[in-house]
Amino acid sequence: MTVLTAATAALVTAGAATAPAVAPAADGGWRPVGADITSGVSGLAFTSRTHGTTHALVVRDNKKPGQNRVAALTYRPGRSAAVEPLTWAGSSEPIDLEAIEAVPGAPGEYMALASRGLVYHLKVTGTRVEVLGTSPLPAIAGGDDYESFALTSKHGKTAAVWADRGAGKERPSTLRAAPFTFDKHGNADFGPVTTATRYRAPYPAGPVRHASDISITASGRLLIGSASDPGDDGPFDSAVSDAGTVSVTRAGKVRLSISKSPALLRKFEGRKIEAVECVPNSRTALLGTDDENTGGAVGSAKLCGS
Repeated sequence: MTVLTAATAALVTAGAATAPAVAPAADGGWRPVGADITSGVSGLAFTSRTHGTTHALVVRDNKKPGQNRVAALTYRPGRSAAVEPLTWAGSSEPIDLEAIEAVPGAPGEYMALASRGLVYHLKVTGTRVEVLGTSPLPAIAGGDDYESFALTSKHGKTAAVWADRGAGKERPSTLRAAPFTFDKHGNADFGPVTTATRYRAPYPAGPVRHASDISITASGRLLIGSASDPGDDGPFDSAVSDAGTVSVTRAGKVRLSISKSPALLRKFEGRKIEAVECVPNSRTALLGTDDENTGGAVGSAKLCGS
């Protein structure tokens, strides 16, 4: 396990009038989890919290054999971060994992999404990651490149929400949602797909990925991270916005609504946020960055609430 305690390297600019100008440093600070292009954070899944320490899983968008795909994170806001690489066992290593989410009601089980739309059903035991099933997302369109996947559960029913990341002014992000279960083989089983209005991030501008990650609060608010990525050396810029809602009816029907004027919650300069994870029963969002040649970092901010 590697413990990293470097001081925060990111500042936050003042946002729109409705957005508080508070950096993650005020809520724990950025803490590095690696120093090169193979050690960024592409996705986060909360696992537990004990005595002020947050535990989570990290996925990394590595592509070459032998490079780390999944790691266990121990994060103490304002103090330290520790990462322990986990072993991918029993199947070929995935290419370009971009998101990970805990499966509601199934301890130790997760869904991880690769950029081209392949979803992995994972079981994590100790330091071992086992694949229980794989399946493609439904409704994949030409040119789609995915960085976002979230699950939400209500009335005993689960829904999945995912998004094409989009690319600058020419290509907004398209969000989709569907009822979510597993088939008898452990593969993801998606119901009828709902497609939302194309989403354009209110910030940043330029070569922006409109949806670099999504997270869903307990009340169904949809938070979307966005990031400007001009290349492996940056400079990077990011934001998190309150972008709409998702709900699941007692009958299992999924409703997805994207705001015509998303509320910018916070800007983050100098970082490429690719992971936004609301910590249950708190206002805290756990944030992860993939800053390419300079590695990755984790931080937190009060963004989630109800």
